Amino acid sequence: MYQIYHNPRCKVSRQVLGYLLKSGVEVSIIEYLKIPPTVREIINLLIKLNLKPQQIIRESEMLFKQNFIGRNFNDDEWLLILHDNPILIERPIVIKDNKAVICRPAEKFFENFINLK
Repeated sequence: MYQIYHNPRCKVSRQVLGYLLKSGVEVSIIEYLKIPPTVREIINLLIKLNLKPQQIIRESEMLFKQNFIGRNFNDDEWLLILHDNPILIERPIVIKDNKAVICRPAEKFFENFINLK
């Protein structure tokens, strides 16, 4: 089963979800803006991505620019910030087993998940 951290308002997220649905694989859609991930879920996601919290932040978001740009936080602080402000989490993120990929641009989906079954 595939999982996708999905924002329906995001064109790239809709595009990647469309690829998944057209492929016929089983997909679990996580609308992380409606139900923010817990800190533990973010940690597990980061492990699968092999990234640090700062590396999944959408720096183009106005919220980031207004409140966080140029400020230094440690990983634990970023985890809480991401939990409290899920709009800052980059999207879409596709997960299959123990692998997760930020599929931005959408082509990263194909680069990392060639065989969908």
